[in-house]
Amino acid sequence: MIVDKPAHLLVHPSVPGNPPTLLDGLEDLCLYELANGGVLSLINRLDRETSGIVLVAKHKAAAGELGKAMERREFRKSYHALVRGWPEEDVFLVDEPLRRKGEVMESPIWVKQMVHPEGKESRTRFEVERRFERDTSNGSQFTLLRCYPETGRMHQIRVHAAHAGHSIVGDKIYGPDERCYLDFIETGWTSSLERQLLMNRQALHASGFGWKDQDWCAPLPADIAGFVCG
Repeated sequence: MIVDKPAHLLVHPSVPGNPPTLLDGLEDLCLYELANGGVLSLINRLDRETSGIVLVAKHKAAAGELGKAMERREFRKSYHALVRGWPEEDVFLVDEPLRRKGEVMESPIWVKQMVHPEGKESRTRFEVERRFERDTSNGSQFTLLRCYPETGRMHQIRVHAAHAGHSIVGDKIYGPDERCYLDFIETGWTSSLERQLLMNRQALHASGFGWKDQDWCAPLPADIAGFVCG
């Protein structure tokens, strides 16, 4: 199955309190298959705030085949990202290794990644789709980027975009101030965070997915499309 996951939805149970997840919904949808020996497996995963395409296997044989294809990097994946500023080039490559920041220095955010010479090989190609202006209290120049991750590291697109000087709108960790993430954990979404981040989630959308002779696409969600089109 190819599923277009909305933002703010966890893909699988991972936090206390058991909030609804994508996997919960798919299990309800596939009751017949599960009753007849099916087993759901998420082949790719997206962050809670990232929207877009998730590939799901419905039985063990498919999960095994697709898992091996993932290891061999056979899938074609692309994302759309709404970022701050206007890149100088229409096409650019960020080829910088990534490592967990807390492994090399003090970091209040355990999951945060950083560019580091001793990190794992990481490459992302970016293409400008549209430069535009919006009159906001926190910058006026924005760009819609198409992003092609050539490797699959944690937070790779978000870190590479910020490293290039164009952090993703709404990114609480790699945006204007990592304190936004800590404040959000403590207080939830506030008007102060909205002024800083402009969007209540990172504006990253898994829009393209391909394998062998098949290609799928997921249109921009309403929040990103609305920001771009004004």
